[in-house]
Amino acid sequence: MRIVVSGTHASGKSTLISDFHAAHPEYLVLGDPFDDLESETDDATGESSFAGQLRISATRLHEHADQAHLLAERSPLDFAAYLIALEALGRSSGALIPRAVQIAADALSSIDLAVLVPLDARHPIHVPSDEDPELREAMDLALLELADDIEHDVASRFLIVAGERATRLRSVQEAVRR
Repeated sequence: MRIVVSGTHASGKSTLISDFHAAHPEYLVLGDPFDDLESETDDATGESSFAGQLRISATRLHEHADQAHLLAERSPLDFAAYLIALEALGRSSGALIPRAVQIAADALSSIDLAVLVPLDARHPIHVPSDEDPELREAMDLALLELADDIEHDVASRFLIVAGERATRLRSVQEAVRR
């Protein structure tokens, strides 16, 4: 099964991936595209950074198209949502959004399961102000709306996970078994 785990920053994606991979070591794990970003930009939360990460995540999914057991942290969907969030916050013109959404939808066509990890008020992960909480919340909302908009246009199944760490893991494992 080919899985991507999507969510805003500090939502629990890395923890879920680590837990799943510990139970399913046969999966190739692709880490956060930010780690592969070679840009010299000082603005990690700017339009150019998210556009670069979108390109990296889409390329990696295509490069690993033959990998039957794939688990990727983030997908192009994340970065399209970040671009939408930047526009909603008045931090960009939104000019990149249509192409970003198309790239995200195309990339998801090669994925079996898109796991969405939204912010969960019952199990909060607090972030310092330098982590841009306003962008974090705007992206969370944009991601859920974007997934809802394109869900019927892509072959991927979408799964929203919430709750405690073990509950999230069980939800993904059950979806993989189905």
